[in-house]
Amino acid sequence: MFFIIGNLSAQGHSFANILAFVLGYIFAVVLAFGLHEYSHAFVANKLGDPTPKALGRLTLNPFKHLDKFGMLGFLIFGFGWAKPVPINPMRFKRYKRDMVLVSLSGVITNLILAFIISGIYFFYFTNVAKFDANGFTYSNSLLYMIHYFLQYSIILNIALFVFNLLPIYPLDGFNTIKSMLKPNNKFVNFMYRYGNIILLILLITPLFDMFYNLVTGFLTNTFFSFWGLFA
Repeated sequence: MFFIIGNLSAQGHSFANILAFVLGYIFAVVLAFGLHEYSHAFVANKLGDPTPKALGRLTLNPFKHLDKFGMLGFLIFGFGWAKPVPINPMRFKRYKRDMVLVSLSGVITNLILAFIISGIYFFYFTNVAKFDANGFTYSNSLLYMIHYFLQYSIILNIALFVFNLLPIYPLDGFNTIKSMLKPNNKFVNFMYRYGNIILLILLITPLFDMFYNLVTGFLTNTFFSFWGLFA
């Protein structure tokens, strides 16, 4: 994030426009993480587990779901986390099915958000944004903030969708697979032991970036092609 701010400053952007970028980025993170975690709480509650509601997590207030260190990590490094929603699987009527639904609810929400916001972004550029030889220009900083909010909302929601589907502990993809396997399964035990190390390797090497860029390009092109049918 600081690298982008440095580039904006070097390009001669005003302080107001740089502040608009920061606010747009923060709002995008808050929305993506807040709705992701709320979806877990909502689905768990609907399937018979009142734990998220009892702990105050069945709320659209994003600040109930954000982790201060996770948020700081996003602002500094571009990677962070939210507070996991506590659940009690023993309250589910159909353990395997319900665990899968709860685990996938967050990533499905992020994918839907990315799709909807890509449509807003597409028509926003068509009708509001002005493009010239120097890039996109706007009449005020509010429009800059909207631009960055929409842009990073698409990026972050797709990132959460792709990343959390990885079958690595403690991600949603792992929880989905774990719910369908026996507790003493070798894969499950391996991931409990080495999952965090594997995640760290993915984050500090270009391995995930290559996969992420491929999926992101495919999804964004598909979304924009769809919205282009209505232009």
